[in-house]
Amino acid sequence: MKKIFLMLTLSVSVFAANAQEVTGETATVIETKPTTGDYYQGFTRPLTFDRMIPPYALEVTFNKTVHVIFPSAIRYVDLGSADLLAAKADGTKNVLRVKAALRDFSRESNLSVITEDGNYYTFNVKYADEPVKLSVEMTDFLHDGEAVNRPNNALAIYMQELGQESPLLVKLIMQSIYKNNDREIKHIGSKRFGIQYTLKGIYTHNGLLYFHLQLKNSSN
Repeated sequence: MKKIFLMLTLSVSVFAANAQEVTGETATVIETKPTTGDYYQGFTRPLTFDRMIPPYALEVTFNKTVHVIFPSAIRYVDLGSADLLAAKADGTKNVLRVKAALRDFSRESNLSVITEDGNYYTFNVKYADEPVKLSVEMTDFLHDGEAVNRPNNALAIYMQELGQESPLLVKLIMQSIYKNNDREIKHIGSKRFGIQYTLKGIYTHNGLLYFHLQLKNSSN
């Protein structure tokens, strides 16, 4: 009888000890709270909405392809998830085709594009059975008619081959040279087989050289 009593006593003691250990472990659990964007006890600054580049809304589906036409050649494309498929249209540089990789994906994804003129585009992408906008044309923010259509902090994306020059400024300089159409240099060119090639001017700005060339074709 004493053996049975001792065994029961030992079992109760072990159970109580285990209960204390579990209780002790449970007490150390830290409750998580929604993030505020303020990390490291206030030693960082949270990103506010005036620093955000607003995304465009884009709908895609499985049975149809959405085409997005950009004002300049596409340099970079990033897909937020494997639910999306995207590639440049064959034979083009500025047309992106996008579609859903599977039917009825439920979670929203995103898409980011950088073009050679230094512009950055971002899209929030959702699935739709019948998207209304299957062909979308993105316009240059300088010429789309809106007074305010980018955040004040939006910056151009710089390209390696242009050094420290903004691609947008390079584009404006070339447009200005083309529009003025001045001939600063004479007697430098070549003409053969009915094709004439003429150098009209050389310009420089911020370490870049701009060659103003003219090509005439009087052959068949």
